Amino acid sequence: MEGACGMANLDFDIPNKADTKFDTASVTKVFTAAAILLLVQQGKLKMSDRITDLVDLRGSAISPSVTIGHLLTHTSGISDDADEEAGEDYAALFVHSPNYAIRQCADFLPNFAHKEPRFEAGTDVRYNNCAFILLGLAIEAQTGMDARDYITQTVFHPCGMMNSCFQAMDEVCPNTATGYFAECDEKGRLIRWRKNIYSYPLIGTPDGGAYTTVGDLHLFMRAVRTGALLDARHAKMLMEPCVPFIRKSDYGVRKFGHAFEILESNGQVFCQYKEGINSGVAAMLSYYPPFDIGVYLLSNQDCAYLDWPLWTLNGQIRDLFFKMFKAQSMLR
Repeated sequence: MEGACGMANLDFDIPNKADTKFDTASVTKVFTAAAILLLVQQGKLKMSDRITDLVDLRGSAISPSVTIGHLLTHTSGISDDADEEAGEDYAALFVHSPNYAIRQCADFLPNFAHKEPRFEAGTDVRYNNCAFILLGLAIEAQTGMDARDYITQTVFHPCGMMNSCFQAMDEVCPNTATGYFAECDEKGRLIRWRKNIYSYPLIGTPDGGAYTTVGDLHLFMRAVRTGALLDARHAKMLMEPCVPFIRKSDYGVRKFGHAFEILESNGQVFCQYKEGINSGVAAMLSYYPPFDIGVYLLSNQDCAYLDWPLWTLNGQIRDLFFKMFKAQSMLR
């Protein structure tokens, strides 16, 4: 079942449709993780490969101990360009520097590569966008292809995701939702909606910004679950927890995998998910293994102002599944 509401473009009153393409923000990371695991499956990369052996990072603060595995699981300890866990605003990066100057993975390096690490690789977990920039550079070094093209050819196309792509905001982009964020007064009242065209780079990279549809997200998850994209071993690596660091959640505990986060209750996996948020973008990919059901939510507003935000809707859906999950567990 799929549906759509709201407007894809406010200028011309164009409504969203089920096949409208939406920016996915950081949900893109799961596509990058799948592309990396394909290279691992093919023997072209190892999880233990050091990023400094694959990419020329001389003169940077990137530790030689950082591996592909660390980057995939947010355990690298490298500094980010904007530390979102500390409340830094990603859009603020482009207040004094033009967002159109960043188009390739290497263009991001000056914004983070010379910052001192936050912790030694493998000793903690902290969400990190630029880890996936480095993974993109590793893809390019190993394949000789632009990372976006590699992800498109090896992930999108084999999964049948023909409505998924990396497209630039200064290109003609048919059937694509324009992103909007709310400008509010000091009391939180809406003043106007603004387009997000200056909030992040003009085109997505392996850390975020791929465009897709809810239907294509379903095709991706089906390809992962059925072995059409990765073999059983590497599909399991993509979806399951793999680091020792655990956080509490309202549903039990939250664990970390290769781009995915995993919710467990009483030792059982309840939900595997990846979220994405930028100015004018909100996205959620969720899969509930006990029920073999995927829930995919995409929005061209960041939901900071709306009375019925995507995150509230996602929480209500997740709570409903959790009640079903607990009832199912009691019957065992």
